[in-house]
Order: sequence, then structure tokens, then C-alpha cells
Amino acid sequence: MAHAPQTFFDALAVRTWCGLALTALGRAREEIDAINVYPVADGDTGTNLYLTVESATTAVEAVFAGYEAGSPAGGPSLADAARAMAHGALIGARGNSGTILAQLLRGMAQVLSAEGGTARTDGNGLRLALRQAADSARLAVAHPVEGTVLSVASGAADAADGAEGDCATVARAAYRGACAALAATPAQLAVLEHAGVVDAGGRGLVTVLAALVETFTGEAPAPLAGAAAGAHARVTPDAAESCADGPDGEDGGPAFEVIYLLEAEDAAVARLRRRLDALGDSLVVVGGDGLWNVHVHVDDAGAAVEAGVEAGRPYRIRITHFGVGDAHARGGERPPRERAQRAVVAVVPGEGLAGLYAEAGATTVLARPGEPPASGELVEAVRRAHAREVVLLPNDAELRHTAAAAAEQARTEGIRVALIPTRSAVQGIAALAVHEPGRRFDEDVVSMTSAAGATRYAEVVVAERQSWTMAGICQAGDILGLVDGDVAVIGADVVSTAESVLNRMLSAGGELVTLVLGDEAPEGIAEHLESRVREAYLAVDTVVYRGGRQGALLLVGVE
Repeated sequence: MAHAPQTFFDALAVRTWCGLALTALGRAREEIDAINVYPVADGDTGTNLYLTVESATTAVEAVFAGYEAGSPAGGPSLADAARAMAHGALIGARGNSGTILAQLLRGMAQVLSAEGGTARTDGNGLRLALRQAADSARLAVAHPVEGTVLSVASGAADAADGAEGDCATVARAAYRGACAALAATPAQLAVLEHAGVVDAGGRGLVTVLAALVETFTGEAPAPLAGAAAGAHARVTPDAAESCADGPDGEDGGPAFEVIYLLEAEDAAVARLRRRLDALGDSLVVVGGDGLWNVHVHVDDAGAAVEAGVEAGRPYRIRITHFGVGDAHARGGERPPRERAQRAVVAVVPGEGLAGLYAEAGATTVLARPGEPPASGELVEAVRRAHAREVVLLPNDAELRHTAAAAAEQARTEGIRVALIPTRSAVQGIAALAVHEPGRRFDEDVVSMTSAAGATRYAEVVVAERQSWTMAGICQAGDILGLVDGDVAVIGADVVSTAESVLNRMLSAGGELVTLVLGDEAPEGIAEHLESRVREAYLAVDTVVYRGGRQGALLLVGVE
């Protein structure tokens, strides 16, 4: 369907481009996923690019909605729309390819918004924006590799540099340059040549640039022959198996993909880059002005998150375990490139628990205090788990309906999902402890449900305001002990309140106490409580974990 062409690059052109790119990536998503072999052959590049552009589009639409609602008057400027596009892509970036695309859009926005409230720019402005995009994306990648989306972005910028004319002329030149660079990627990267495909991230960027051409001409460009031949190739089963090794034949890389948003100063981010570079590979850190998106593949997921905590305030932490069925897993075997049979997806309240769950093989979604995940985030996590069967642990009573909606959506996509109504992360830990992927799905779910149900849970928190509770009236600043979701103890001291909670829970019996410490828990509380359990309850064991910023001072589980 033809679209009315935009003569200049203004706010409406940004909006049109985002919409067209999202539609085009929706059509090409499966094709791009099918040729994804680098840096990880996990078949999700097209999906990650789609989700990233979806977030950018949503942000741009929100800017227009504000003006269309009548406040403020008029319409958004080019700078408003470009900044919204870049910010939306940054906070919604998924995977290695999505993170790089976010930086490409940010680089463009830096040029498009340079003059503040300017209404539009011409072909020269677009040319400068494409150059800044390619250069800034290359700088964001710790170890740039030719034959990837970076090469395609550079090819587009180089071709645009030599184009004279309006935005349509520059966009066409950039598209042709990107197509030529894409067709050359197999000769630049051995893993692509061996699999007989072009770079998936580069293929996605060509799709986005085709939408840019359509924005300024009203018609989508016909694919060039050289690029089309490579773009439509597929990974054969034999080639997929060989991608378990790196391009030079070495064993596969790290076991976890860690992604998070980070609020931090530039100097702290520079230190973070160096630390993460030493921990793993595929490091991409994009953003600026105090907000960053961090992506890295590591063996120690907890260390990658801790590095973020030291640098600033990480949130929206997503940790994906590359399981035994994934081509990125270590080992001499060369597993087929297909979905794992079963996976666990869990919502967790703190960075420490995210690392703990991930080490146990779960795909995690971080829930910050006051910011519960939406059903869409849970659906995306189920997709990232890349399994035929998924056990979903919401770990919060208030998330049960959200998780149920996510499970229903995932089922429509052919994934078998079982929702275990865990109400606390400690119940999730108990369920995960008895998880056996080798069992029949129903048997595994029953066992995990039974373990979670047999675990009483509690938390120790600080009261935010005066209120009436089942234990009486509390004042702001009081220490509250909640058992199974209800306030059972009101105290003035964290340690004594926690001890009272433990005594109440263990009076009904128990074999194992799980303590999860928040980052504001008082020093020595774990040792004190462990000692108390040893003295008063001889047959009960205690395990202690550090949960990080989890909202509660202490989480308690009794099995």
C-alpha cells in the first residue's frame, strides 16, 4: 500500500518511519530469526529488532498523543519526535541487535535534535544523521566485528555521504549502500559463510532503511538482487549444529545473556565497560545523559549485575540462560538449533535473586518495588526462554492475573505453559529446587506446585505510613513482619521483629529456613537468626541469600 511521501525529515516523518519499520519488521521477523547465527545462533534477532522498534514507535505515538489531546498547543518538533524515538528504543532494546539499533537511532536523534525546536531538516541533515548513527554504534560495541550490522550501517552512511539531493535521494542511496554491505557480510565473517546466510542484524537494518525510503517516496523499494539472494537463505540443520562452535571452531561462549537499564554517570559507565569486558563477550553499552542500556554475555550473571550496582542503579534486569538445547551452551556436543523441551520463567524482586534464579537455569524478569512487570514483559520472557514447555512463577500474589494473561497469550503461540501461583520469591526457590526437566511435564508441575505450597513465606518491611493492620495500628517507620501476606508483628527493631516472625512460623513446624537479605538489612542479622534457629530448633537447617534491592528488608521461607 502506498503512503503519502514526506518531503522533509520532520516529526511526522519520524512517526511515519517508525510505523512503516514496525510493519516491515513484523513481516520479516520470522525470516530474520531463521538466519540468526551470530553472535549467538538463538533464532531471535528478528523478534528482538521488532520489539525494539515497537518500543520506539510507542514512545513517538505518546508524544503525538499529548499534542493531539490539546496540551501543549501545536505539534511536536523534530527534536521532540527524534528524542522520543531514541528513548523508546533505548528502554525497550532487546538482545545484541536491538541494543545496537537503539544506538543507531540515538545517533540519528543527536543530529536531528541538535538545533532544538527546528521543525524539519533536509537531505543534508539526514546524511549527517546516518553518519552519526553508524559512528556512535561502532563506538558502543566493545569489540566491533566486520560482517555484522555495524558494517551494514557503515555501508549505508558511506553511500549517503556521496548522495546530493533531498531526503528521498539520500534515503535511496543509504538503502542501496546497506544492501551492498549486507550481501558482502558472508565474505567478512566465516560463521555466516559456513551457514550460507547474511548477517541477521544487518538484514534487519536493511528492512528499517527500506521503510525510510518508503517514508520519503511513498513506495517500498524493490530488494536488490544481490542482497535478496542472501537475505532469503535459511540455516540448514547441519549448518545450525556447526554454529555451536564459534567462527574459528572454538567451543561456544558464555552461558548467560544479561541485559539491564542503568542510571549512572559517564565515568562510572567507563569503569563498568572495562569490568564487563573482562567478564564476558558481546558487550554493548548504549545511551547517555545518565541512562544506559547494558548488554553482555557472561558465565557469571551475578557478577555482571553486581558490576551494574557498583556503577549506579540497574533495573529492568533480564537474565537469559542459554540452556543445553541452545547453540551457545558450552560443551563438546553440538546440539541441534531448536527449542529446549522445558524452561522456567520467574519474576524476582531483586538483583541478587535474579542471579540466583538464573544460575538455576531460569529466565528472569525483575520486579522493582512499585513497578510490577506487565503481561507483555512476561510473554516476552516466555519467548526468550525458547522452550516448548514453560513453568511460570509469578512470585507475587498481586501478579497472578497478570501472569495468567501472559500464559494465555503464550499458549496461543503454541507454547505449553503451566502457571504455579507462587506468592513469594522464597516459594519460587522451593519450586525451582525440585524442578526436574527430565520428568513428564505434568509430574514436574505437580512436584513444583507441592513444594511451593508447602513453603510458608514472610517478609520484614518498613511501614511507609500510619495504617490499620491485623496486628493493630502501625506508624510510619515501624518495622512490620508479614506472614503469608498479613501483618503479624509490629516492632521498632528489625532483628527482634524478624526473630518474632521466625518463631511464629516455626511454631507450626519446619525443616528448612530460607533467608533472603535486602540491601538495607542490618549487618549481622543473618548470623543472629541462624544462631537463633540452631539453638531453638535443632532439626531445622538455614540457608541465606542476598537479594539486593528487593523492597523488603528480609524475605523468609519455611519449608
